[in-house]
Amino acid sequence: MYNQILEIACFNLESAIIAANSGADRIELCENYTEGGITPSEKLILEVRNKIQLPIHVIVRPRGGDFVYTSDEIDAMKKTIIFCREQNIDGVVFGCLTTNNQINVSVCEELVKLANPMHTVFHRAIDQCHDLFSEIQKLINIGFSGVLTSGGKQSALEGKNSIADLNKYFKSKLTIMPGGGIRSSNLADIINTTCCNEYHSAAITNGSIICNSEEIKELKKLIRKI
Repeated sequence: MYNQILEIACFNLESAIIAANSGADRIELCENYTEGGITPSEKLILEVRNKIQLPIHVIVRPRGGDFVYTSDEIDAMKKTIIFCREQNIDGVVFGCLTTNNQINVSVCEELVKLANPMHTVFHRAIDQCHDLFSEIQKLINIGFSGVLTSGGKQSALEGKNSIADLNKYFKSKLTIMPGGGIRSSNLADIINTTCCNEYHSAAITNGSIICNSEEIKELKKLIRKI
């Protein structure tokens, strides 16, 4: 294995700076930890872009809750994607579903095309789908670069066996990135089971909304052992 990536989810500028100084390889930028991450403000995107040299992927999620969006919400997502593209952001992270929890292919195709040449990652909305294999195949057909998943479970640790199967089957076609409750206490188990090349963590401890520098260093140390 090679080119192992540690992505840190950052909900504010302070976390982004800590992550960059503590060994993170990429930042997933969002706001509102309690909602699971929503679209950050343009102001925050610019602040992070100006202060951080790491690759940045921006969450494009107009609200918390489900992933079935109105036309107005999709328009807001398009606006964010265009802004990110114009500001030379490296990637965008989004996920749109239908009311029966399948990939909304037509909307995702439009957003992926709009995002080009940025990387496009489908987020953990995938874990709401009933058949991960058939839905991830749709992501490949649409042109997504990767997918963030907990294997259909509440956490990556619980879903590690499913993630391992997905990575074995799809790794040559798109990046399978485990995420959901990953911390230094469980990452070794997840790495050994899934054999993925990229891992996602908020690196938050003690109920804070600021990522923990020592936790990031421990996560990175575990990834280096691969």
